[in-house]
Amino acid sequence: MNQYILNLQTINVIFSEEGSLLKWISKNKKPLLLCIIIIIFIAGILDIKYEGLFFQLLPESIQNRLADIFK
Repeated sequence: MNQYILNLQTINVIFSEEGSLLKWISKNKKPLLLCIIIIIFIAGILDIKYEGLFFQLLPESIQNRLADIFK
């Protein structure tokens, strides 16, 4: 129970008006968005390379083409 209360207090500090995380995010929206896009791009490339979940959702013809590119 104490751990639950601690987590709620932590969340309250992060998302409150005086929380420094929200201030930082509001000041750095463009760099943060760029970092998120880069991370998603890298995750997509790695998913294709190691034939992950999203790779398996693609049609087989596209899978074969991508598998040939990344081998």
